[in-house]
Amino acid sequence: MRKKENISSITAAKGERVLTMVTAYDALFAKLFEPYCDMILVGDSLNMSFAGKKDTLSATMDQMIYHTQAVCNGAKNSFIIFDMPFGSYFDEKSALENAARVYRETEADAIKIEGGADRAHIVRHLCRNNIAVVGHIGLLPQNVRGEGGYKVKGRDEKESESLIRDALAIEEAGAFCLVVEGVKAEIAAEITKKVSIPTIGIGAGPDTDGQVLVWSDMLGFFEEFKPKFVKRYLNGAQLVKEAMRNFNEEVKSRAFPSQEHTY
Repeated sequence: MRKKENISSITAAKGERVLTMVTAYDALFAKLFEPYCDMILVGDSLNMSFAGKKDTLSATMDQMIYHTQAVCNGAKNSFIIFDMPFGSYFDEKSALENAARVYRETEADAIKIEGGADRAHIVRHLCRNNIAVVGHIGLLPQNVRGEGGYKVKGRDEKESESLIRDALAIEEAGAFCLVVEGVKAEIAAEITKKVSIPTIGIGAGPDTDGQVLVWSDMLGFFEEFKPKFVKRYLNGAQLVKEAMRNFNEEVKSRAFPSQEHTY
């Protein structure tokens, strides 16, 4: 069994080893992922992957806590991060109340919030109250409606400078790790050099300190669309369909259950 990561080991990984993170939403898959990933993120992406929603915005604290409890049950030796849902950290008071609830009701090791310099005061308030925070800058899924879609960041000098300011502000506020999503590769590389905390990229090129993917994307279960940055390591949907077709045919032909499967 691998040794569980902690904040010290994660921050010490900067420049020493590459970090891996994957999303999980239940005990079954969390247990399968645990031996191979440094961190597990209970992402609000579950709202799209499993609730069939068009974006992440309607995920609730109750929903996220339920799934985090399940992941913690399945991966007891993993460093688990709770993705704070939309509306749960609009101000310092609500952010702390909701983050404290996460710590009381789950065994999550840290929480993640989206936003740059504009959210630095919230990150600082949480950290001062002993909440471990992972930042998230660049393309922010919770801003999708306000921005009119998912847009890659860092396409011009002004935007690039803003991203660097965001990263430095979140680091200064006390975050121990930073997700960088949907950012031009050269800007993500520059951010990684400028901050002393590990950066975890998703759609941000190869030069961040680590990588994260949504598990249903990387294993080919989510078929509605495939972002450019996703590599499918398994054609999961096709394998499931083939298995179900075989099950259906064997039941209808009475090939299953056979004597082997009968008491």
